[in-house]
Amino acid sequence: MLLLRPLFTEKTVAETSRGRYAFLVKPEATKTEVKNEVEKMFGVKVVKIQTITVHGKLYRTGKRFLQRRRENTKKAIVTLKSGQKIALFDTVNPAEPQK
Repeated sequence: MLLLRPLFTEKTVAETSRGRYAFLVKPEATKTEVKNEVEKMFGVKVVKIQTITVHGKLYRTGKRFLQRRRENTKKAIVTLKSGQKIALFDTVNPAEPQK
């Protein structure tokens, strides 16, 4: 399982109207593996994949303020064939105010 979870931010939810969906994936995942998994899991046709490696930030911990680094993560932005959607993202609508 390479897909860890979908990313729901203001920017990524707004991009769903253009057929682009964002996922957090394992750092070792390749574009081809992500494409195959998305197509298999959601039954859609993937046209394009963009990946971004987010390097972990430094933080301090302990009495002596030792420096540690958070783990690196990777995002995948998946563009679908026009007219296709992923139902998981339809539950969040940026135009409607949250209560």
